[in-house]
Amino acid sequence: MPDNADTTPETQSADEADAEATHKADRMPTPEEERLAESQELDPEVAESYKEAAERGANVKGEGEI
Repeated sequence: MPDNADTTPETQSADEADAEATHKADRMPTPEEERLAESQELDPEVAESYKEAAERGANVKGEGEI
């Protein structure tokens, strides 16, 4: 936990409220943005790297394990 000795109570209060706030996208993509995103070809190396990272993350046993 960070030391809050240098922050004001107002800052601490704002930080706590922000930590508990729900966050969401500012808007949904437009139909054109969706169409353009779906039409892009994926780089096979990037896709494989993403898959490996997801599997590695899913198999982590302890906090901070690499």
